[in-house]
Amino acid sequence: MKCVICKTGQTHPGITTVTLQRDKTVVVIRDVPAEICDDCGEYYLSEPIARRVYADADGTVQRQVEVEIQRYAA
Repeated sequence: MKCVICKTGQTHPGITTVTLQRDKTVVVIRDVPAEICDDCGEYYLSEPIARRVYADADGTVQRQVEVEIQRYAA
């Protein structure tokens, strides 16, 4: 697919690191499967993967953790 951010690159399957922040909590999730632009590096998550990433981050916020680093596991 053509990247909607840079409008020049094409996306290809790969893995990325997703960093999310809500209030005082920062969650870093490594090795997340994504489509990644070969020009600008922007990543796109599929709906099921995005749901899982956000659910994991919500759990971290609910536990009132300040910083957490996770590895995505299928």
